[in-house]
Amino acid sequence: MTTVAQTGITTPMLIYKILRDDEWRALRATGEIAGAPIDIADGFVHFSTAEQTAETAAKHFSGVEDLFLLALDGDALEALKWEVSRGGEKFPHLYAPLRLQDVKWAQPFPIVDGVHQFPT
Repeated sequence: MTTVAQTGITTPMLIYKILRDDEWRALRATGEIAGAPIDIADGFVHFSTAEQTAETAAKHFSGVEDLFLLALDGDALEALKWEVSRGGEKFPHLYAPLRLQDVKWAQPFPIVDGVHQFPT
C-alpha cells in the first residue's frame, strides 16, 4: 500500500484513528492500549484511510468534542489486515494493541459548525 511519488521516493500508507481525549491520555501514559470500547468489543483496532475518515467521524463521533486524530504507517504494522466493512469498502483493522511508538503524529480534531476539522 506504499505510494511512490514522481520523485521515486516511497511514502508511507497512512491510516487514521480517532481517539477521545481520555483514550489518547491513556495511550500516552501506558504506551499501548487495546483501543476504544468498540475496538475491545470487536477484537481489533478500527482504522480508516484518509478517504474514509470524514465518514467515520460523522458516523461514530457526531457532536463529540475533545477528539484526537492519529496517523500511523499502515505498512509498518504487521498485524494489520484489510477487511470489508461499511459499504463494502476495505478498512484497516489492527489485530494487536495500539502502540504509542507506532503513532507518526497526533493532532486535535476539533468541531467547527458541526463538522470535524482535519489537520492540514
